[in-house]
Amino acid sequence: MTAQEYYNQGNEARKRGQWHEAINAYIKAIELDPESPAVEAKKMLDDIMAFYCKDMYNP
Repeated sequence: MTAQEYYNQGNEARKRGQWHEAINAYIKAIELDPESPAVEAKKMLDDIMAFYCKDMYNP
């Protein structure tokens, strides 16, 4: 898969509320393309998880 495909997969997972699946897809996209829009998307999810799910997520 390409970085764009992983990014799209992450977006779909995020829309379904599957946060960890989305983060994993964004990480794969970033590994393939460090300039991918997945960088901002992952940062956004990290912030959301850190704020709302302190017990579930520990960066």
